Amino acid sequence: MFKRILVTGGAGFIGFHLCKRLIEENFSVFSIDNLNNYYDVSLKERRNQELEYITQEKKSSFKFLKLDISDKKELEIIFNKFKPSVVVNLAAQAGVRYSIENPSAYVQSNLVGFANILEECSKHNVEHLVYASSSSVYGGNKELPFSECSGVDHPVSLYAATKRSNELMAHTYSHIHNLPATGLRFFTVYGPWGRPDMALFKFTNSIYNDLPIDVFNNGKMSRSFTYIDDVIEGLYRVMNKPPKPDNDFFEKPKNPSSSWAPHKIFNIGNSKSNNLLDYIKEIENVMKKKAIKNYLPFQSGDMRETSANTDLLEEYIDYKPKISIEEGIKEFIKWYKNYAINSKEYLK
Repeated sequence: MFKRILVTGGAGFIGFHLCKRLIEENFSVFSIDNLNNYYDVSLKERRNQELEYITQEKKSSFKFLKLDISDKKELEIIFNKFKPSVVVNLAAQAGVRYSIENPSAYVQSNLVGFANILEECSKHNVEHLVYASSSSVYGGNKELPFSECSGVDHPVSLYAATKRSNELMAHTYSHIHNLPATGLRFFTVYGPWGRPDMALFKFTNSIYNDLPIDVFNNGKMSRSFTYIDDVIEGLYRVMNKPPKPDNDFFEKPKNPSSSWAPHKIFNIGNSKSNNLLDYIKEIENVMKKKAIKNYLPFQSGDMRETSANTDLLEEYIDYKPKISIEEGIKEFIKWYKNYAINSKEYLK
């Protein structure tokens, strides 16, 4: 069992939940995050406070440092001091639509920063690098559900292009440096402590405050909405199973998920896809309140549909996401009502 885990983007939504799980499992956890202002920093700070509280309660080992992974010198210091067994790279500039407005932020964090992570992992003989990719890499692909064998050569946003670049960069380091690395293509993750810029948080907050919600493409969109607990369970199991080279790679039918190098890529998401309007309806049902809908045309850079084929991951880790949107939305809104509405600073 691995002992020292470095989590980048540890104050982010998925990073926070992963750190929480690792603390509860008594790992030694080092979290770094640049705490940028893409959304209100106070939410990230509150997540860290929650982790500190859990650490004290469990008498575990958890440290946090504000650090940007694009800062090569500072990152090198962390690797030299902490000597992680496993690195889970969740640090990235998030958001598909924002990548149109501020492309340089994506280049700096998602490309330069990730290159730094790869370099340090290879230099320090890290036993397993797990890194966040995204369902957005499937871009203009119209074959549903998306499988790891689906085409990913036609991205429709810079964010997606950087995530696909991460997969190619990681494979190169796996090949050259024998670095075990696993990329996870996340499908629309939601749940308590989620990002205010994502649909569930925005819709819930607007409905609560009698504000209209923007419904793009007139609601003709669908997603594999995946509850955070399912994602963390899958991530935890993957983290503890470093990939090995597939020695029969060239003898089998083409499988981009595997390689002769110790590198794998998996979809991680709910295999059931839900229509956006049904998702909104479920929020309305839980809140017992109707949304004021502002129907808008399709927005450039977005994807009309995502649907996850997770057969490969299920076979690899013996786990299948199972939490329905009814259950997941109920849990999020319970958190929102008990906590978020009392923290007005990040509901702006």
